[in-house]
This record gives sequence, structure tokens and C-alpha cells, in this order.
Amino acid sequence: MEQDAGLSVGEREISLPVVVGSEGEQGVDVSRLRAETGYITLDPGYGNTGSCRSSITFIDGEKGVLRYRGYPIEQLAEQSIFPEVAWLLIFGELPTGDELASFRRRFRDHQMLYTSMVDQLKAMPPSIHPMATLSAMINAESAYHAESGMDKERPFADVAAEILSKARTIAAVSHKTRQDEPVVSPRPDLGYAGNFLHMLFSRPYDEYEPDPDVSRAMDMILTLHADHEQNCSTSTVRMVASSGVNLFASCAAGVSALWGPLHGGANAAVIRMLEQIRDEGIGVKDYLGKVKDKTTGIRLMGFGHRVYKNYDPRAKIIKAQVHRVLDKLGRDDPLLDLARELESAALEDEYFQARNLYPNVDFYSGILMRSVGIPIEMFTVVFALGRLAGWVANFKEVEEYESRIYRPRQIYTGPNARDYLPVEQRPSP
Repeated sequence: MEQDAGLSVGEREISLPVVVGSEGEQGVDVSRLRAETGYITLDPGYGNTGSCRSSITFIDGEKGVLRYRGYPIEQLAEQSIFPEVAWLLIFGELPTGDELASFRRRFRDHQMLYTSMVDQLKAMPPSIHPMATLSAMINAESAYHAESGMDKERPFADVAAEILSKARTIAAVSHKTRQDEPVVSPRPDLGYAGNFLHMLFSRPYDEYEPDPDVSRAMDMILTLHADHEQNCSTSTVRMVASSGVNLFASCAAGVSALWGPLHGGANAAVIRMLEQIRDEGIGVKDYLGKVKDKTTGIRLMGFGHRVYKNYDPRAKIIKAQVHRVLDKLGRDDPLLDLARELESAALEDEYFQARNLYPNVDFYSGILMRSVGIPIEMFTVVFALGRLAGWVANFKEVEEYESRIYRPRQIYTGPNARDYLPVEQRPSP
């Protein structure tokens, strides 16, 4: 049964349709509001605004639920592999055996970079942030295609595999050039995650052979970061895509949005926080006391989420994976012990309980990447490699179902109309 919501605007009553999602989510469709009343909605940060209808990812923040195309993240993380998850997000269903094999072949076909792209990477200053490199080179990739950047005659699966595969190689080559080390070519016999580790860590005199369990952990990191509804970077991709620009430019914009410390950089901030506590000998309870004291400006990194008001399901999965990897490698990580102590103390503290502050995916993902050997400056790049799958899926959704360019409104708060004065007539400040 269709529902309507009544809205009183001055002396006028209007009826607005209520949109109900497949999981029971409800939203008031205000698309006619300005035309009928002259009013718009004001929602700074878009926290209460649904910008689109999407069938890709579902989140229930109160219950701590995350599903890709209906599949629980717990099942995908344990049983699937990243290329399969990427196909699911982009095309809506799990691939058949033939589809998955074909998709992975496309990954191998596109894993090498053009020589001129490698030259561009080598010309980057060594001080450049790897996210700047990733954004620039993904954008540059469109120069090697037709004007649209999409080559419309190509199957979308081929274009999707190209950006996912080449981005991985760009990331690895970027790291090598920043370290002033020889570039390592990808190996066709390795999977997506293992190949990334091979290109990242191999040297001409010491080839890195990825451990299957470590590769599996890397694959899981990518899967857990593959999509997360309309976050800052995904919304950016959809905004840019709505202008009609190509996939590469849209995803390059997503990389730039993810780069921010409040978005993709949070996992590195967790490691820095734990290192500070360790290096300065701060007790966990003392640190939490400083967090609760608003005058200090100190934050508890890796806790809380804009959407989740419960334990982030991805954090639970990664926490368990950290133990597996460290046990397999025969290592201890004092930061992991510190993280567990910090988590336990915070979860027992009424201050954090009252604010629904639980560990999010960033709290343990940095420790897992650190245990695998990923350098801290590459953490956000790894996040981007996983999130590319979701960006491609959202780009495809915009291209197929949305025909209008995104164009938010605003409430203007500047000066009223005034006349221009020549410089000699302007009053002194």
C-alpha cells in the first residue's frame, strides 16, 4: 500500500510520497517540494538525506548488519574471493564458474601498465603521497581509450577488470618508485591479492613468495572495504559520474575523496595513536580520560561510525583475522595487545557506552595490514583498491538508471544585493 507524508508549509498542506526500500527503510520523497512550495530541505552533511535508490549495499547501523547484494559480509569474507565479490557488486549476482574464470582472465590481461605510464610514475617526486599518484594515474588511464574513456563497444566486464587490475599495479609501482627500488612485474599465476603482495615486496635478488594465508588475509581486507553504501567517496563517484564523465575520471575523484583523514586515512591514525600510547608510556585508562576531557582535543581513533550504532561487523571479522595471521607468521605485535586492552576498557566505560562508540573497521584493519607488512603510507591505497569495486558498481548504476546531473541546492547566507564601488571610493577597513 502506497503511503504519503503530510507537510505543513505556512498555511499550505502538501502530500509527499513515502518510498519504502526492500529492507523496510522509509524515506520521504521531497523531489516536488521546491516546485510546489518554493522551499528546499536543509541537511548539512547529508546525514538524513537519501541521494539515490541503490540495490548494491544494505546497512542496518543499529543492528550492525552489512550485506552486499543481499549476502551477509560475514559469509563473503570467509567464503568468497575479491574478484568474485567485485563481480557481485558490479553485476548484481554471484558469477558462474565460467564468468568468474573469464573475469579473472581479464584481470591478467590488463595487469601490465603502458610503458609511458610507468615513465610517468617514475617521474613523480619521491615525496608525493601514494594516493595522489593513484588518483592521477587512474585519471590518466582514460587517455589510452576512446574520447568517452569507456570504449562503448567493449563489454563492461572488460572495462571494470581493467581499472581494478591496473589500479593494483599502479599502487605497487608507485610504492617501488617512492622507495627507489626496481619495478616488479605482475605474475599471471598469482591471484589478485597475492600478486599485489608480490609486486610490493619482491626484489630482483629476493622474490617474495606470498604465503597463502597472508594472501587470504589481504584478499579479506579488500572484500571488507569493497563497498559501504553512500559514504563520502562513493557519493563523490556518483556525483562526478552524473555529469557524463568516464569511469576512470569518476573513480579518480573517489580516490581523492577517500584520501582524507576523516575517511580513508582513519586506519593509519589508529596505528599512530597506538604508537603514541606505547612510546609515551601512557596508561590506557589515562588515555581514555584524556579522550573524555573535551579540552584536550584528543580523539579515540577507530571508534564510532557515522552509520553504525553497534559493533561494526567488519571489525569483528578483521580482529579474528589478525590473530590468524600473527599465529601463522609466528609473531607477536605489542600494538595488538594494546589495541585489545584499549577496546576492552572503552567498551566497559559508561562514557563510550552511552555514546554507542564501538570499534569500527579501521581499529583493526591497520594492525592487520601492518602484520602483513604493508607500510603505513599505503594503508589508504589498499582501502582504495578494495573500494574501487563498489565505485565501479555505483558508476554503472548511475549510468544505467540516472539521466540527470546531480545538482544540490543551498541556503544562501551572504550579503544582499549591493552596488560596485571603484577602488578609490571604497572605505578603509
